[in-house]
Formats: sequence, C-alpha cells, structure tokens
Amino acid sequence: MEHLIKVKCIRHVYPDKTEVDICGLDFVVRPGERVVILGPNGAGKTTLLSHILGLLSPVEGQVEVMGMKPDKDFNKVRKHIGIVFQNVDEQIIGPRVYDDIAFTLRNEGFSRQETEDRVSEVAAMLGLEDILEKIPHYLSGGQKKKVALAGAVSMMPEILILDEPFDGLDPKSKSEMIDMLNRLNGEKGITLVITTHDINIVPRIADLIYVINKGKIVTKGSPADVFAEVEMLREANLEPPILTDLFDRLAKKGYPLTAPASIDNALEQLEMILGGQVQDEERIVSG
Repeated sequence: MEHLIKVKCIRHVYPDKTEVDICGLDFVVRPGERVVILGPNGAGKTTLLSHILGLLSPVEGQVEVMGMKPDKDFNKVRKHIGIVFQNVDEQIIGPRVYDDIAFTLRNEGFSRQETEDRVSEVAAMLGLEDILEKIPHYLSGGQKKKVALAGAVSMMPEILILDEPFDGLDPKSKSEMIDMLNRLNGEKGITLVITTHDINIVPRIADLIYVINKGKIVTKGSPADVFAEVEMLREANLEPPILTDLFDRLAKKGYPLTAPASIDNALEQLEMILGGQVQDEERIVSG
C-alpha cells in the first residue's frame, strides 16, 4: 500500500458551532514511517488525530486510512490502529496491569494460552514483567504510559497513534519511551504517528515532521530540513531546538554552520571549525 493515511483539507464543525479547518499540505503517512506532528496547543493536532481515528467526521475534505473512511468503517479501521491518549488514566481500565494488556485480546476472542503468550511477549518488550500483578492506579506516570502503550500494541497494529506521549515524563522516562517506540517501529514494523510540542526530542523519534499552525499544515520534511526553517518555527509559536537556535545565531555571526540534524552532526561541525582554528594558530606559531 502506497500510503496508510491520507488527510486532505478537512473542515469540522463542533456541536457548539466552532469550525476547525485543517488545510495546507496533504497529510500522508506511508508504511513503516515515524511521523511527528508538531504544533502549539490549539493548533489542530488533536482534531486531526480524531478524524484519523474516526471519532470525528469531516464536513468537507478527505480522510482515508488503509483505503477506508474511518468514520464510516470505524470498527474495521480500529483493528489496524493502536492509540495512546494524552491522559492515559482514561484508557487504563484493568484491575491489574496484566488485565489491562489482555483486555483487547480477550475481546477479540484470543484463547487463554494465546492471551498469556501475547501479554508475556509485550510485557518483555516493554519491560513490564515485574509489575503485571500491580494495580495500575498506584503506578508512576511513566509506568502508566508504558501500560497504556502495552495495551495499544497488544494486537500488533499496523499503525500506532500517540497524542503527546511525553507529557509529564521525567528525562529518564522520556528516553525509555523513545527507545520503546523506536524498537516497536524497527523490530515490528509498526508505523508511528505522534503529536508533540516537545521539539528537542523530535530528531530521536521522527523520519518525517509535519508542522501545523492555526489549522494549516505549513511545512513537512526531515528533522534537519524542518529545523533549518527557524523563522517558520517561530511564526508557528514553536521555539526551535536549543542546538538549532545556537547554530542559527552563530551562522548569523559569520560562522560556517548549518542547522545540525543531531548532536553528532553538531559535534562534527564544531570540530571542523575548532580544528581549523588550531591549525591556523599552529601555523602562526611555527611561522
């Protein structure tokens, strides 16, 4: 399949008559991609996700998921999608962690042995083996996110959608969540669609970025390409990554630097400049 998701210039009218248009560039997700939707609060990220999930129906425009209309073919589409909501307390319903992971499996008619095997597989993958008997309500925020993620991937969906999954997590938990998502993508081939406003972690989790501002998808591209558009990010009420901001300021002062795609790339550029300066100083001294 050429694309798993395609959204083209949609308009939605909420019950209170509020209208939300999401237009600009088409939103397209291809199999195996890690796609991040960047935008400030109120930009339209959640409205976009709600249409993809079939929770909302557009008044105008096109929403297609795996060749189907998610609002019309809701049950069929949802079999292919796992979802982690921003507030995971609203989706964790099992009395034990084990029960929460097993919930969808049981509803889909998996046998007891099949359910046990799949729960064990997912728990091992996400490092949850030691808390399967715990009550979810008493877990830390990071652990709850992992449990919600485990429930979302228990059916091994083609697409995993996560709405602000890094909110409220400490640095260690963020790093663990990123590693888990990249493992699901790399080892299981699960396509990721993630909304976030935490711009500094995006290079670690994205192949493709869409920037949305006031309902308009203003640009798309790789992290390196998008982060090079510093002024566009600021116009979209997004502060560029710290390294990008630093390199942009240095470039404006005349240093031969470009927006770094990663810390390693930033280090390479700085080493070239510093290495050149050292060589110049050595020539002066020897001369």
